[in-house]
Amino acid sequence: MAAHSVRFFATNKDDAFNPPNIFLALFEESFMNDEKTVLKRDDETMDYLFHGFLKVLQKENGYRFSVDSLLLAHFVTLKRGDGVVELGTGSGVIAMILALRFEEVSIAEVEIQRELADMAGRNVELNGLRDRIRVYSGDVRKIEELFDPQSFDVAVFNPPYRRLNSGRINPDQERAVARHEINGTIDDFLVSAKYLLKDSGRVYVIYPASRSVHLIARMRENGMEPKRLRVVYSNNSSGAAFILAEGVKNAGEEVEIMPPLFIYGNDGRYSEEMDEIFRGTSFTHSACV
Repeated sequence: MAAHSVRFFATNKDDAFNPPNIFLALFEESFMNDEKTVLKRDDETMDYLFHGFLKVLQKENGYRFSVDSLLLAHFVTLKRGDGVVELGTGSGVIAMILALRFEEVSIAEVEIQRELADMAGRNVELNGLRDRIRVYSGDVRKIEELFDPQSFDVAVFNPPYRRLNSGRINPDQERAVARHEINGTIDDFLVSAKYLLKDSGRVYVIYPASRSVHLIARMRENGMEPKRLRVVYSNNSSGAAFILAEGVKNAGEEVEIMPPLFIYGNDGRYSEEMDEIFRGTSFTHSACV
């Protein structure tokens, strides 16, 4: 079957999701077998994470994931048997890292851009994860068209965070939708999470530190009580770059402020923790709790 005619994602509830009970060291593959050739398109690269343990198809000149995706994937904690949904999956890298870190979970990915949803599905196929991950093409603002309420234990998202009136919008449509609030705001993602999560379900999100107040206020307005917060800095003399947040649906008030995460050390090299993330140390030793 020709590559362009293969559909690797679902589009509605009828395609039932029935869950079964480093970064910067990327390099292009110089040789591909027949299966990989079918999955890879001419305008895509095939990159490796974690010394080749994870393969990721990405657009050569379109949307490409960045360090915030890796930070979020390694902030998430999952329990055995959790049903997980990632909203706005892009190429699917976060979901795939979670599937590698936590073996006894099932994951649904939702992506509004059909071409990216197809790519995410091919990434799932490429890494042999189709029994663990299902990709859906759909809009988080119309999430009821894809899933019934309270279908999941965990929701994860790295949402668009740039306001439409805040500077120049990238001319590349994929990049623009991924970064600007064109097809959804943090409010839309949290409303979807509230609909999807069971009582005491958990939400994990990364957001610019400069918009932390907005994030926490919207989490609480949507019944997602912040439980863990961690601020990410470029180095120990820089301002905050990101905030990582975990919230629990309909939980009581009490939050843990975790130690800061520094991307770089004083010597300008990656910090020890970031080095472990890039090498995949944190998922090769992870297990569901």
